[in-house]
Amino acid sequence: MIVISANNLTKEYDGSNLVLDRVSFAVNGGERIGIIGINGAGKTTLLRMLAGKLPPSGGDFFVSSDLKVGYLEQDGGFDSERTVMEEVRKIFEHFPEMDREMEQLLAKAGEEEGGQEALDRYEQIRERYERMGGYMYESEIRGILTSMSFDESMYDKKISTLSGGEKTRLALAILLLEKPDILFLDEPTNHLDIGTLKWLEQYLKGYRGTMMIVSHDRYFLNETVNRIFEIENGRLSIYEGNYDFYAEERRNRREVELRHYEKQQKEIERQEEMIRRFKQRGTEKLAKRAASREKRLEAMDVMERPEGGHGKLKLNFRQNFQSGKDVLLAEDLSKSFGYGMNRVELFRNVSIDVKRGERVCIVGDNGIGKTTLIRMLMGDLVSTTGHIRAGHNVQFGYYDQGQQLLNDENTVIEELQDAYRLYSEGELRNILGRFLFRGDAVFQEIGDLSGGERARLALLKLMMSGANTLMLDEPTNHLDIESKEVFEDALMEFPGTCIIVSHDRYFLNKIPTRIMELTADGLVNYLGKYDYYVEKKQQLIESGSKYVAGLARAGRGDSDEPYSDTGAGEQLTAAEERRIKKEKEAEERRTKRRKEALESEIQRLEEEIESIHGELTKPEVMTDHGRLKALSDKMEEDKAALDGCYEQWLELTE
Repeated sequence: MIVISANNLTKEYDGSNLVLDRVSFAVNGGERIGIIGINGAGKTTLLRMLAGKLPPSGGDFFVSSDLKVGYLEQDGGFDSERTVMEEVRKIFEHFPEMDREMEQLLAKAGEEEGGQEALDRYEQIRERYERMGGYMYESEIRGILTSMSFDESMYDKKISTLSGGEKTRLALAILLLEKPDILFLDEPTNHLDIGTLKWLEQYLKGYRGTMMIVSHDRYFLNETVNRIFEIENGRLSIYEGNYDFYAEERRNRREVELRHYEKQQKEIERQEEMIRRFKQRGTEKLAKRAASREKRLEAMDVMERPEGGHGKLKLNFRQNFQSGKDVLLAEDLSKSFGYGMNRVELFRNVSIDVKRGERVCIVGDNGIGKTTLIRMLMGDLVSTTGHIRAGHNVQFGYYDQGQQLLNDENTVIEELQDAYRLYSEGELRNILGRFLFRGDAVFQEIGDLSGGERARLALLKLMMSGANTLMLDEPTNHLDIESKEVFEDALMEFPGTCIIVSHDRYFLNKIPTRIMELTADGLVNYLGKYDYYVEKKQQLIESGSKYVAGLARAGRGDSDEPYSDTGAGEQLTAAEERRIKKEKEAEERRTKRRKEALESEIQRLEEEIESIHGELTKPEVMTDHGRLKALSDKMEEDKAALDGCYEQWLELTE
């Protein structure tokens, strides 16, 4: 049954800024829709119209009036002086009223006159109370609040004192407690740590209603949705699958569209050339042919070039000079705040050894001190105990998740001029254009920029710094999916070192050479990406490993993998560690030799293909059909071999 639909839905601002252009779709009950697109594409606009918060400029839409709708806004939508618990209890205010009525009825039940009637009425209310969850709502409130990182100490805090992230989490908690039939969620994963994200995914997997989710979290979309709506250039495209299906299908669609576009362009060129020749001949008959072809050409529905609509972020990190092999060494770090009874310890026993070229990602619960740790490693904060040593020629570049290092009173171009005075205004405007700041956008004040625009500007400053060691605190926050992918590709190509705090699980499955989990007792080292980290962490929990604390204190970049085939939870002996290390070094040598052999073969094949290409252009070969066929066959054979070599080489370099 269709519960949501739109027909030619249009939205424009100021009479000229067309955000959505004749969008049409239908959603059946129980479907899970992910809405994606670049920042400013109109995703939130669409959701607000469907939620009744914004009128359309044209077209119409339908949302079933028989169903209860819940809408989560990006900022939480709160304007309240209530406490956290008072705001939550508003949802269940009918239960205390029912409690009072049942108490009164019980008191009357003992009276001779009207007692039986009161008892019957009591039983009716009690059954309804039980059916509605009256005996469970208190525990449900506490369970949801705990899952959204609200402990009992926050129950009496006024909502006006909460941070933006806390307000968003509270709004999400209230929405889940209300249990609507249709969920409209606008960026629900903002401000959630990995543990809370996993809990929310499991909750939504069990949710039986209909969902429409605006999100840039690719991992979350993979886990929760079964259809993707992509908004691009005001139009909506529908993909029948999760994010990975969308990414593959979109790539295939774009390739087909590009082929059709190129084919049409060739046909247009051919027709224009024929028209030109007909006109040159000057005869009446040919002139009529030319006019006829011109009319057909004018009537042709000319395709736009795919991916040419909105521009694409251009990002590449370069280092001014290379650091030494040893980048960072820290031993037995701890960090505490306050004194005496008010002393709060974030973490202790933190040791880390980072080598040049590593991409280390740090994960952990909200509030555990991840940002504090990377600022300590850079020297911006002093550790309570322990010591830190940066290696030779290490130059740090820092990206802070709140972009607090940007001056809100500067314009965009002034921010760059203050930092890089040797560049001319023209050079800076060209660079800003690569980051999608074009025309008058360079004169916007930073305080007026959106979160995505501030993130792009902060990344640009980082790129221009030439640092060889990037310290990144939640760098994918506020970036749309396309910008995330460009950013990830740039990090993969960066020859320097990266230490990154992130909760973006798709990012964590692509970027790190290892993951470190910050706990109160230190860093636990996992030599793999996110899925590996989850698997090994679960093994440790199930085995009740006695040496988890030892792993937490290790955090070494040059250590061998702490998990072996001897079984999770068993500590390796010194002899086993030496054996594993030798095997690892032997495998690395074999891989190196194989890569060198492949590189030599790739060079030979490329030279041979180039030589054959030269032969094919010779006049005597072009007239010798036997020779021409033999050379063409040989070229195709070499190209196939070259593709195979490249595939093997790429596998070895992953």
